[in-house]
Amino acid sequence: MEWQDEGVLLSARPHGETSVIAEVFTCGHGRHAGVVRGGASRRMAAHLQPGAQLAVTWRARLDDHVGSFTVEPLRQRAGLLADRTRLAALTSVCTLLRLALPERDAHATLWLATVGFLDALEAADPNWPMGYLRWELGLLDDIGFGLDLARCAVTGATDDLAYVSPRTGRAVSRAAAGDWADRLLALPPCLSGQGQDDDPGIVQGLAVTGHFLARELSRPGTLASEPEARQRLITLMARQA
Repeated sequence: MEWQDEGVLLSARPHGETSVIAEVFTCGHGRHAGVVRGGASRRMAAHLQPGAQLAVTWRARLDDHVGSFTVEPLRQRAGLLADRTRLAALTSVCTLLRLALPERDAHATLWLATVGFLDALEAADPNWPMGYLRWELGLLDDIGFGLDLARCAVTGATDDLAYVSPRTGRAVSRAAAGDWADRLLALPPCLSGQGQDDDPGIVQGLAVTGHFLARELSRPGTLASEPEARQRLITLMARQA
């Protein structure tokens, strides 16, 4: 069994004395693991950092084996190491992909969005916080729980959308919320496309996506609830806001 693809490195953990088991989010083969022989060496370790973009060749005797990777570095994104908050965003992306995606299930659209966001993050695009929020919305959509924020779930209205149902992920207008407002999640204008992408609004939007990510990741058979890597990012962003 053999295939070639391009992917983003999510993690690399020691395997024996000289090798590592790498998890890579690839375009055509989804989240995939494999052994990198010699990956623990100083030369290879520099290329096997989370967020690195790699050309990979996977080989195994049978399709259900772990198999081995041959990797060629394409992009390192080492510039993110100098910025604590952007590095936290990179770590959060890699961690959420590891926890949320089933292994070997292709997500080509999400892969393109991930690479695009990481490129913007590396370039220090000033709009990267909003880009991260949009990336989390895309992740929710890809794992089967996309939010419906275009119109009110009760009245069908498209204006004055102020809340999100914590159960269905659908928007609710201020007028329709009534006495139930305190049981709903606040919907910031930047999340519904009805206002500016300011920092406090983005943090508020991440509280909404975080609610649904935590719920999806805590379902039976999944790995964990909301990871510490994401919590660390939200804390840093809230301080800056």
